[in-house]
Amino acid sequence: MQKPQQQQIFSISNNQQFTQAALQVFRHQAQNNAVYRQFINGLQINIDAVTQLADIPFLPIEFFKQHTVVSSNAEPEVTFTSSGTTGMITSSHYITDVSWYIQSFRAAFKLFYGDIKQYCVLALLPAYLQRGGSSLVYMADDLIKQSGHPNSGFYLYNYEELHQQLTKLKKAGTPTLLIGVTFALLDFVELFTMDFPELIVMETGGMKGRRKEMIREELHSILCNGFGVNAIHSEYGMTELLSQAYSNGQGIFNCPPWMRIQTRDTNDPLSPLATSQTGGINVIDLANINSCSFIATQDLGKVYKNGSFEILGRFDASDIRGCNLLVG
Repeated sequence: MQKPQQQQIFSISNNQQFTQAALQVFRHQAQNNAVYRQFINGLQINIDAVTQLADIPFLPIEFFKQHTVVSSNAEPEVTFTSSGTTGMITSSHYITDVSWYIQSFRAAFKLFYGDIKQYCVLALLPAYLQRGGSSLVYMADDLIKQSGHPNSGFYLYNYEELHQQLTKLKKAGTPTLLIGVTFALLDFVELFTMDFPELIVMETGGMKGRRKEMIREELHSILCNGFGVNAIHSEYGMTELLSQAYSNGQGIFNCPPWMRIQTRDTNDPLSPLATSQTGGINVIDLANINSCSFIATQDLGKVYKNGSFEILGRFDASDIRGCNLLVG
């Protein structure tokens, strides 16, 4: 089975094209991804009998912690790793062609936000910036460079400098995007209060053990008040995915056309749920052409009829049922 090319994936514009490409990717990965093929065989699924999206099995995300999940014989150009506290087993995503990632996040950003060159891009990502292998830092670095704005750049814990920069950009009327890890954005608004309603604040999640977890409504209320904005934008992405979904407020996310979210029964991971039912989040990410495009995450959420979705929490380790096949 010949795998789809970037042109086919990133020009998807309707359900028929998505389904056709997804089934094509499934057959390619079932044949060329040893880990995924072993998982499929363990479920006693006949690859040739998979003729619709509902038939495709989703690989538990934990496989990225203990296996090399690749559908290509090429050597990795870059390896993205997840963050974690000391002693945790982290995920590794081996990227054999990083151009798929670059094309994915550039095209998605343009779809949701327009031309990157219109923005000054500031990235407040201290925990990610201080370790290697962060896919988020890779993306932010590229967006900063693509913006071409002389004041675009990264910030660690230099909140005073960031405050001064934001103040200048507001005064100049410069369209500005601030991408920030959650705990650092909270740290900032404890020190400084702004009134910058045109600012796009995009939180990427992550307390990283620095602060207590809080519900989205509380978090976004604090950040809205701190930055003087009407809504907080969010990015839904992870080490194991090469595509991201975006929310422009209220925690409702939308996917680019080559990515789709489904939900599964929390007690029967092979049973899909209807829309608007809370369940485990399954992701189809066709940009993951060289690893695995069909991933069962540890997130809980619900999907709406128009394809938008929200994240409602995460599984506890004790809540994961039937996902331990081959994990170990």
